[in-house]
Amino acid sequence: MSDRRAPLQHLPVMTYAQMLEKVRYEGAYPTRERAEEAVRLVLAALGRRLTGDERVELAARLPLEAARILTEQIPDTQPLTGWAFVKDLATRTGAPLGTTRWDTGSVLAAVAALAGPDLLTRILHQLPPGYALLFGRAELTPAA
Repeated sequence: MSDRRAPLQHLPVMTYAQMLEKVRYEGAYPTRERAEEAVRLVLAALGRRLTGDERVELAARLPLEAARILTEQIPDTQPLTGWAFVKDLATRTGAPLGTTRWDTGSVLAAVAALAGPDLLTRILHQLPPGYALLFGRAELTPAA
């Protein structure tokens, strides 16, 4: 029997360097530095959106450096749809929307792989509509 209040151990399945290489490869970034810039910006933005157990569990599955970026952010109470998330990040960084959407998808695909399907499902239930595609999942909605 486990105690859900017990602190989670930090046991990521990949190092930060491996995460950066995954993002670099998947996002077709020319340099590791460009991939790291995308990781830092997108994880910080995600850290402003996630709260509760899902935030804690995701941080425990990320490499320590990535977990710090995520958890150093103060969650914002203003909910943003997936598209508004991308637009907000583009505004904050001054990058074009297309580039920001690409960066977001490249980073969140790596985050989804680290989170695993069960945690990712819980994260998506916490977030407003539009995030599933950013994480590389189809977003199905019930028929009206």
